[in-house]
Amino acid sequence: MRPIAASLLALTTALALGTSATAQSCGGSFGNFVGQLKAQAQAQGYPATLVDNFFAGTSQSAAVLKADRAQGVFQKDFIEFSRMLISQNRMDAGAANWRKYRSTFDRIQQSYGVNPGVLLAFWAFETDYGGFQGNFNTRDALVTLAHDCRRPHLFLPQVYSALELYAHGDFDPRNTTGAWAGEIGMVQMLPGDILESGVDGDGDGHVSLKTSAPDALMSGGHMLSNLGWRPNEPWLQEVSVPANLDWSKTGIRTRLSAAEWQAMGVQPRSGQMLRPDLPASVILPMGRNGPAFLAYPNFHVYFEWNQSFTYVLTAAYFATRLEGAPVYNAGNPEAGLSGPQIKQLQQKLQQRGYDVGGADGILGEKSREAVQDIQRELGLPADAWPTPALLNRL
Repeated sequence: MRPIAASLLALTTALALGTSATAQSCGGSFGNFVGQLKAQAQAQGYPATLVDNFFAGTSQSAAVLKADRAQGVFQKDFIEFSRMLISQNRMDAGAANWRKYRSTFDRIQQSYGVNPGVLLAFWAFETDYGGFQGNFNTRDALVTLAHDCRRPHLFLPQVYSALELYAHGDFDPRNTTGAWAGEIGMVQMLPGDILESGVDGDGDGHVSLKTSAPDALMSGGHMLSNLGWRPNEPWLQEVSVPANLDWSKTGIRTRLSAAEWQAMGVQPRSGQMLRPDLPASVILPMGRNGPAFLAYPNFHVYFEWNQSFTYVLTAAYFATRLEGAPVYNAGNPEAGLSGPQIKQLQQKLQQRGYDVGGADGILGEKSREAVQDIQRELGLPADAWPTPALLNRL
């Protein structure tokens, strides 16, 4: 891991505080925007030649903007999404990679307390174990998204983090490629995460997340540790729930000890409660008649990696499968809503004053919480699963 240079630290601090380093604004002429980025970098002490070389040939990427606005895959429900992502091939490849890199996984477990299944699941979902790492130019993707006015505050610091990596010789602005949102390597880490959590796992003196599995896995483990992963604790466990459970207590905003849930009739589907003493939430991704899980504190760290509820739950579940858990019981959930229907529901909830994080047709955690509140208000089972009947009631 390389330390963050003082110039970058000052610059990113200024960006976070909204001081003069944010003189450039999103939108407007792309060329002018790049010029402002260069001026700010030089003002913070980066040599003009270095800055010129880094930004030379920067171009706006229409493909990145298109990808940013076309994330319909997250409109799928948990059962459909998990069955799409989890295949026998990925299970088999996960087991093979665990054997191949056992010494690396042992080091990760010893250093950070992160189980092999957790990183194998991310490795599988992000890049199919390194096979498909993305072909978007990383610098152009980051500058494009910083210039775009949807989430500039997220991507502007990453531009300067990439510049810092370039100053260290660990980033090629012309040839480094990755995902459309600027993530790099086998487990898809942003430049700022690489600076903070990058680990030279193979001892060659560089952090090479694109070509070195030990580097990528050790860095991923370090990043999870930095995000708050609690060493050697569980993250998710499938459970069975009683028909008379107080559904309003389900969801990630309510935490009781696993032992308290068990006293209310929540039982592990196989084996025993992993940690009866730990606080946990009952997760019902498709309502009271669908799959059910107990989410321990480490489950919440997943949201620091990815904000999609469906992705997070699928990745956490796949990690348990890779470590020997059975296929979940799909149950018999009520029919849910399509993407356009969820968008309509979100608009109706917004009209009633609920914060759903935007009407995007994706059933995220804010939307689920609003659904649960409105179900309670209407005297319906408050399991946070929106149905056509609920939409009609609204």
